[in-house]
Amino acid sequence: MVSPQVTNLAIIVVMMQLAKKVPFENPDVLLLVRCMYILSNVIILGLYLYTQAKINKKNDLTTLKYVEPAPMGSNEEPRPVTTTNAEYDKGQLRQLIRGQLMGVGMMGVMHLYFKYTNPLLIQSIIPLKSAFESNLVKIHIFGKPATGDLQRPFKSGNSFMNQGQVKTDKASVESAEKNWRGGVKEE
Repeated sequence: MVSPQVTNLAIIVVMMQLAKKVPFENPDVLLLVRCMYILSNVIILGLYLYTQAKINKKNDLTTLKYVEPAPMGSNEEPRPVTTTNAEYDKGQLRQLIRGQLMGVGMMGVMHLYFKYTNPLLIQSIIPLKSAFESNLVKIHIFGKPATGDLQRPFKSGNSFMNQGQVKTDKASVESAEKNWRGGVKEE
């Protein structure tokens, strides 16, 4: 199966070539592209809100324990986290929505202030594709089981030599719980 990054790159290259042929000077074409961008974001918002409704309806109270890595460059200890699947999913969904809003804000500045029109085409497709490929949508909308790559906590795709990976093994969780603030450290 082709990775999402490869397909995103292919879409970007094709859309950049297509954008060269689109007559953005024509107000009707520009309005159509703007409408396509807005429709794409409305679909994404609707998808995320539907996912949120499914998360709330399911209300999976299964306990989830994992160790959150310390921020890179800090001297902090890895932080133990105990939550439920529902709360974890809600937090992940908040991150997805926040990321989408940041993208819309940046696109707004680029288009309205700097008058760039070509990115509207690419940003109408890539975020929509990413929304449908997100782990939460796969689990809650498409009904895929939360196993393998979809097992919580979700693995972050951008790790540098496994630095910053979330750990779920029992030994790591117990060690982090013991060493985290307030715990007794063994010397």
